[in-house]
Amino acid sequence: MTTNTTPIWDDSVLPFQLDRADVRGRVARLDGALNTILGQHNYPPAIEALVAEAVLLTALIGQTIKLRWKLSLQVRGKGPARLVATDYYGPTADGQPARIRAYASYDKDMLDPTGPAFPQIGEGYFAMLLDQGAGTTPYSGITPIAGGSLASCAEAYFAQSEQLPTRFALSFGQSQLQGQRAGWRAGGVMLQQMPKASPLAGNVGGSGQDGLLTAQDLLHGEDGEHWQRANILLDTVEELELIGPGVSPDRLLYRLFHEETPRVFPTQPVNFGCSCSADKVRNSLSIYSAKDIRHMTTPQGTVTADCQFCGAHYVLDAATVGFEAKKEAPGA
Repeated sequence: MTTNTTPIWDDSVLPFQLDRADVRGRVARLDGALNTILGQHNYPPAIEALVAEAVLLTALIGQTIKLRWKLSLQVRGKGPARLVATDYYGPTADGQPARIRAYASYDKDMLDPTGPAFPQIGEGYFAMLLDQGAGTTPYSGITPIAGGSLASCAEAYFAQSEQLPTRFALSFGQSQLQGQRAGWRAGGVMLQQMPKASPLAGNVGGSGQDGLLTAQDLLHGEDGEHWQRANILLDTVEELELIGPGVSPDRLLYRLFHEETPRVFPTQPVNFGCSCSADKVRNSLSIYSAKDIRHMTTPQGTVTADCQFCGAHYVLDAATVGFEAKKEAPGA
């Protein structure tokens, strides 16, 4: 008999609420999904680290979106690490897993492959985009790159764009369980003050880097005390507790926040998943004329395209591509 030794809480996000502190949060654990994402590419260590952090942030943030919605995170910089992009697709139905994918682009000649990752982004911006589906206008928000990590960028984003005090504690890297191959594991905790009317609505100045708002700018009085207490407790977390697998998310919550009356909600499973398809490639090429398509056509009479997220390779009949294309025969 084969025994599955993978902990049941891996590749999942556990939502919770601290009733005493009026704070909500999530605990995320990723292993298989993250290994699949990074396994699609041969990134140098610095880029792998940025992608791992971005994927973990996206899983924590994305858990709140509704069924069939899409959350995208983008980090663009002027340094060697040019772009990190992630997509989180809400479940198609209750009880179904969410899907996540990611990729990065970089200047291999400028990159220090084993050097510190975050400084190699340089100046740039951190952006989130929420797509609620057909017939709606996607919502987007952008803040400058700030702090010393993607987590600090996300904290600045929520303070500035959403005026929601937010805190992340993350851990990620290569690890190895006894008797198993080494692989990527990531884990983290997200805390967020329950939404309220902000006393700084319309105020563009804050105490953070480059005048950005911070959690301290948004909270005062009893709310500030609750927030500070929850953050002090989160400061005691250890990296091995964050990534597991020896400590389950519910045990971690009890260890950290048992005095704050934690309340947990149903766990959201997260899988790797890519939305690419031949039809989407064909649609993306529909803006080109027949003349443009001829410049893209191979000697074999095909147009090829590769998905940057999953590496899927598409070969299309050139005659079926572009706005002057003929309709492809049914079943082709």
